[in-house]
Amino acid sequence: MTLRIRQIVFAARDLAKTIDQFKNALGIQVCYRDPNVGEFGLENALFTIGDQFLEIVSPVKDNTAAGRHLDRHGDSAYMLIFQTDDLDKDRARLKTLGVRLVWESSYPDICSVHLHPKDIGAAIVSIDQATPPESWRWAGPDWQKFASNNGAQKVLEATIGARDPNAMAKRWSEVLGTGRPLANRIGISGGALNFSKADTDIITEYRIVTNQTHVKASALTICGTKFHLTPR
Repeated sequence: MTLRIRQIVFAARDLAKTIDQFKNALGIQVCYRDPNVGEFGLENALFTIGDQFLEIVSPVKDNTAAGRHLDRHGDSAYMLIFQTDDLDKDRARLKTLGVRLVWESSYPDICSVHLHPKDIGAAIVSIDQATPPESWRWAGPDWQKFASNNGAQKVLEATIGARDPNAMAKRWSEVLGTGRPLANRIGISGGALNFSKADTDIITEYRIVTNQTHVKASALTICGTKFHLTPR
């Protein structure tokens, strides 16, 4: 089984302002606005990062999960979407571990399960299997047109802050079916997940490969999240 980061998601109060922040800082462009997120009381915008994606969601109704997250944490990292090549095997493991699913979807080209955040910690985690693997329904029909000439090229690593990083690393490795963490670090396809001490449980950092001709800074903070930028 392979598992990799395919999409990173942020919650923000002001969608237009946050779109501009990411565009200006990372040299990326909006590839899709998904009307189906209205089901969750949200509006959104998606950007390409190579063949990965960055999404911003913003509540347009009261009493949404994203709105409650914003009340607790302010603008911040909200969700992490992994791509798997064997969702049936993942489902079996989740059932054995007693991990609750808060949302499921099944289409001919993609299947997805969202995990209850209390059963993994720090974020809403989704595990998705796309068919074919290079496709990605959530980013709309034309995302490939936006994948070149971006500043941001690849999401390498995520850092999850935790009050107990040892326990959090162990739980994520169990739930995701990876090998045991080594020094609070889990290796995944094309990158890694790191776990560090924090006052609250939340994703705190991402490491991204960038095109130097578009991106000048080596580090910045957007949506309460640190971005460490590595030249391509």
